[in-house]
Amino acid sequence: MTQLISCQLHDYIEITCLYGYRVRLTLKNGEIVEGKAVDTAVDEERREYLLMDNGSRVELNRLSRLEVLSANPAFKTVDF
Repeated sequence: MTQLISCQLHDYIEITCLYGYRVRLTLKNGEIVEGKAVDTAVDEERREYLLMDNGSRVELNRLSRLEVLSANPAFKTVDF
């Protein structure tokens, strides 16, 4: 079964999409992904993803850190 992130952490993902924040994502393997958060999606295996404007699709349980790059955000950094 796929490990889901907590509802509290999921709220931060939803806020980034709602406001269209530009973000820098640090994945657990050290990879960095930057772009504008667009939406979330769930696949047939119930894996959750953050969809980015650059075509990136990042599985949420791979996230280590989310940093907001947009001006005047509701929050700046979230550690997963």
